Amino acid sequence: MLHLGLGSFHRAHQAVYLHRLIASGDERWVLAGGNLRPDMADTLTALAGQGGRYTLETVTPDGTRDYEWITSIRHVLPYEPSLAGLIDVGADPRTRIISFTVTEGGYYLDGRNRLDLSNAELASDLDGRTQQTVYGGVAAILRERMRRDAGPVSLLNCDNLRHNGERFRAGLLEFLERRDEPGLLDWVAAHTTCPNGMVDRITPRPSPDVAERVRLVTGRHDAVPVMGESFIQWVIEDDFCAGRPAWETVGVQMVASVQPYEEAKIRILNGTHSCIAWAGTLAGCHFIHEGLSVPAIRRMAMDYVTDDVIPCLHSPESPSPIDLAAYRDTVLARFGNAAIRDTNQRVAMDGYSKIPGFIAPTVRERLAAGQPIAGVARLPALFLAFLQRWHRDELPYAYQDQGMDPAAARAICASADPVAALCADPVLWHELAGDARLTAAVRGAFDEVHTTFAGALHG
Repeated sequence: MLHLGLGSFHRAHQAVYLHRLIASGDERWVLAGGNLRPDMADTLTALAGQGGRYTLETVTPDGTRDYEWITSIRHVLPYEPSLAGLIDVGADPRTRIISFTVTEGGYYLDGRNRLDLSNAELASDLDGRTQQTVYGGVAAILRERMRRDAGPVSLLNCDNLRHNGERFRAGLLEFLERRDEPGLLDWVAAHTTCPNGMVDRITPRPSPDVAERVRLVTGRHDAVPVMGESFIQWVIEDDFCAGRPAWETVGVQMVASVQPYEEAKIRILNGTHSCIAWAGTLAGCHFIHEGLSVPAIRRMAMDYVTDDVIPCLHSPESPSPIDLAAYRDTVLARFGNAAIRDTNQRVAMDGYSKIPGFIAPTVRERLAAGQPIAGVARLPALFLAFLQRWHRDELPYAYQDQGMDPAAARAICASADPVAALCADPVLWHELAGDARLTAAVRGAFDEVHTTFAGALHG
């Protein structure tokens, strides 16, 4: 397997599953990995210096810590603009799976699931000047794989985008169409599959105290440890064209359709996570667990899921295979894990992708059924209040958002009616933009947010 993106999440999730498979005696698969961008050079250098090995610290909700030496990454490829190392490994016939971790904004898709051609990074890749997006990087690997006649390969998404395999495949094929590469387009259509998948493990950015705990407990001076919660889940559609590891023997759920699992995870876990991060920031909290301990924030999270999300995901006509109330409670217990120390800054990022991806589907379905949306409307209201603080340069941290046009966001905040401006934004709401029912619900929720966080908000 070649993985693109050797960040903390991959090393606390997919690499762990493969490590456990190898530890069980199945040594047929190992990982190679590297990055499409130069932004983790120090991590890659340190990881290569340790032969790809590192320590995983896991923490239970009651604070019990465990340490595991992960050895499944056998080849760490240094970054270079040409991506020569990644291309060589990806085009090797022995490589049967190319996987990648992409943020929501990293797909560069518009509201019609077409490529957003206004994005400068994507435009640069389309022009052939760079290979910095997932489409440009994967296309370069597959181009060489086709030239070498290296055989079929599965392309595996490991991220939070809904229907991620399908949407990545559509984006990749459009990318190749726009680059006028009909030969490669036909080869990709015939020699690749793109299974949908759902991943889950809270993995905060490691702080220096993780390495110190690792040293004290294990005696190892690990330059690149990672830490995560004890909970871990991976659900994958079993659609691989060149073989796959026997993941089902180490706890991966191999299914015919990932949809009910991803809908529950995206709407309940990811949506609630964003709710707590935006609200917690407004309340002056630094960590997710601190925000969840504020009664008003916990109530907002509970009402969002109970009142609006669960009715969308479960009905007598279309029952969910998941106990959604129990899943909600498990999610909140995980968010309350004080030992994780997950920051609002990490979770709050990319709101311009999270509103349409995590939140708008519930709004759309509730309105289509003629049902109220008071619970879910609090989330865009929280995001607007959060965005206004960003606009006034009052956030306690730097806000990162790949999908945001800063000028358009500032125009919303500076509008005479920011609620109406937010609800009219087609980037956030697509066909719902300007819907009077949406605007009315968010306006009521925005007033509630101002009342709740009166000490932290103004304007």
